[in-house]
Amino acid sequence: MPHDLLEPADAAAYDIVTTTRGPAGHLPLTADLLRHAPSGDLFGWTQNVGMGWNPDRLGGKEFLILSTHGGLRAEDGSPVALGFHSGHWEVGLLVKAAAQELARLGCVPFAGAVTDPCDGRTQGTPGMYDSLPFRNDAAMVMRRLMRSLPTRAGVLGVATCDKGLPAMMMALASQHDFPTMLVPGGVMLAGETGTEDTGKVQTIGARFAHGEITLEQAAEAGCHACASPGGGCQFLGTAATSQVIGEALGLSLPHSALSPSGQPIWLDMAKRSATALLHRANRGIHTKHVLTDGAFRNALAVFAAFGGSTNLLLHTPAIAFHAGVTRPTVADWTHFARAVPRLVDALPNGPIGHPTVRVFLAGGVPEVMLHLRELGLLALDALTATGEPLGAVLEWWEKSERRQRVRAMLRERDGVDPDTVIMSLTQAKARGLTSALTFPFGNLAPHGSVIKSTSIDPSVVDADGVYRKTGPAKVFTTEKAAIAAIKGDGPKRVQAGDVLVLCARGPMGSGMEETYQVTSALKFLPWGKHVAVLTDARFSGVSTGACVGHVSPEALAGGPIGRLRDGDIVRIVIDRNTLAGHIDLVGDATGEHGPDWGTAELAVRPPREDLAPDPQLPADTRLWALLQNASGGVWGGCVYDVDMIAERLR
Repeated sequence: MPHDLLEPADAAAYDIVTTTRGPAGHLPLTADLLRHAPSGDLFGWTQNVGMGWNPDRLGGKEFLILSTHGGLRAEDGSPVALGFHSGHWEVGLLVKAAAQELARLGCVPFAGAVTDPCDGRTQGTPGMYDSLPFRNDAAMVMRRLMRSLPTRAGVLGVATCDKGLPAMMMALASQHDFPTMLVPGGVMLAGETGTEDTGKVQTIGARFAHGEITLEQAAEAGCHACASPGGGCQFLGTAATSQVIGEALGLSLPHSALSPSGQPIWLDMAKRSATALLHRANRGIHTKHVLTDGAFRNALAVFAAFGGSTNLLLHTPAIAFHAGVTRPTVADWTHFARAVPRLVDALPNGPIGHPTVRVFLAGGVPEVMLHLRELGLLALDALTATGEPLGAVLEWWEKSERRQRVRAMLRERDGVDPDTVIMSLTQAKARGLTSALTFPFGNLAPHGSVIKSTSIDPSVVDADGVYRKTGPAKVFTTEKAAIAAIKGDGPKRVQAGDVLVLCARGPMGSGMEETYQVTSALKFLPWGKHVAVLTDARFSGVSTGACVGHVSPEALAGGPIGRLRDGDIVRIVIDRNTLAGHIDLVGDATGEHGPDWGTAELAVRPPREDLAPDPQLPADTRLWALLQNASGGVWGGCVYDVDMIAERLR
C-alpha cells in the first residue's frame, strides 16, 4: 500500500495541542438574561466569542447573510477549487462587504451558504434532471438555516443565477415578520467586439457538426466567452431576469439588478444594502409589508417590458406562494403581456442585442419603470427595499446624479445611446418591438403553453404579424435523440418544415429539463428557423425561435402531446398582435382534417408506448414531481403546498 496515503509527509503534523485557555474577556450577561433567555441564546454568545468575536461587541442586532457562494478563491482571486459557475464565484466578496458594513454599524453579522448548480454545465446531461427540483430543495435548506438563527433581526440574501437566485427569493419571501434584503450578484462583463457571448457559445457543437465553424474557431470561441470570472451570463436569461424581478418586487435596492460583477459600484451595492436592512429593521418594515399584491403586479409589468426568460413563469408564482399572496395565473401574465410592449433591447432578443451590463448602464429597472409609470400600470404605493414607496423612488431616480452618470458613461465611453437599449413607448413601437409572450392553447395544450413570440424569426412571420406553421411531426422522447436528429446523426433526421415534438420531458419525465441544446442548435443553423418545437419541458432564458414550451398537461400526466405520432400534421398559429395562439393536431398521413377532427382523434388514441420517466431520473426528482403536481403543478410554480398535499393524502 502506498506509504504516502497513510503517513503524513511533514513530521510537524504530529505537533498536536489538546488544551488551550480559550477567549479572553466576559460575556455581557445580565441576571435577567440568565433567568429568562433560552439556553440556546446564551450558548450562542459562547460560540460567537469562541469563533473570535469580541465579547464587548455582543448584544447588537444580529443579521444573517445567506449566499450561494461556491468555489474557493485565493487572496489574489485565483482559484484554489473551482465553483460550478461564475455566478457564485465572486459573491463571497459581496458577503464580506455587507458583513463589514453591518459590523461597522454595531451589528453582529453571521454568514452561511447554500451553493447552486449551473444549467449551462448540465445541458444535455442527467444533471439537468436535478436543476428545477434543486430550487425547491435549496429554498427549503435556506429557510431552515434562517430559522436556525432564532436571534436574527433580519436576513440579507446574496445570489446570482438560474436556480440559486429564485431559491433565495422564495426563502426571503417566507420571512414575513422580518426585514429581508436581496443583493443580486450582478452580471458578467461583455467580451470585446467579435467575442461570442455565453449564450451563443453553447452551440459550438451543433454548428461544428453542420460545418458552420471550424474546430479552431470552436476552441477559440469557447475560451473567451466568459469575459470576467464572476456574474451571471451576459444575456437576459433566467439569471438576469430573476435579478430584474427581485428588484421590481422591492427585495433589492433600486438600480441593483444587472450590476457589473467585481466592479466598485457592485461592492457599493452590498454595503448600502446592509445599511438599508438595518434601517428597515429599526423602522419595523418587514417582508410582508414589501411583498404585496401590488409588488407582484409591478413585477409582472416589468417582466413584460424586459421580455425576459419564460422560466420566471415558474419562479414568480413560487415566490408569491411563499410570500403568502395570490399566485399569478396565466390570465395575469397574458394581461400584462398585452398591456406592456417590450422596451428593452438585450441579448438574446435584439434587434441589436445589447449585453446585460449595458442595460444596467442605461438605467436598468428604475429606467424601465419610468416608462411604465406613463402607462399607469405600476402600484406606486408599493414599498421598496429602501422602505419608501415606489413613487418616491422613481421621482428620485428621474433627477438623480446616479442616473445621469451611468447613462453618460454608456454614451461617451461605449458609444451607445442609452435610449436604444431602454426605449420609450414611442421608440419601441417605431422599432417594431411588441409584447414578448403568447400563451397558446389548443387540442395539444388544453391547459396552456408559452412561447416568446417576439423571438420568432421575422422572416417566417406573415405580413400581418401572424406566425403560421403547418407541418409533419417528428416525435422524440429524449433530448439526446432530438439533438442527434438535428445534427443528422440519428435514425430520424429533422429538416426544414418539420414540427419537432419533444415529450415526456416535463416534471414527471425528466424534472422538466431545460432544452437549450435543441433551441440553440436550431437558432444557429441556416434552416433552423423553418422548424418549430413543441415540448412539455422548459426553455433556457436565452432560447429563441418558434419554440412552444410548458405544453400542459405534460405527456406523463395524460397530456395529448404524448399521443402524437411521426407524420401527424400539427398546426401552430401565433398572432403577435393580439398575443393569441393555438397548437392543434389537424391531420395525419391521410391528409389535413382540421382541429375538431384532431380533438376527437386525440380523445380515442392511447398514449405512445415509449412514454416513460427517464431511466436516469433520480428518486429525489420523482418525489419532487409528485409533490409539485399535487400542489398546482407548473402553472402554480412547482411548489410544495402542504395543505393541498395533505388533502390529497386523506
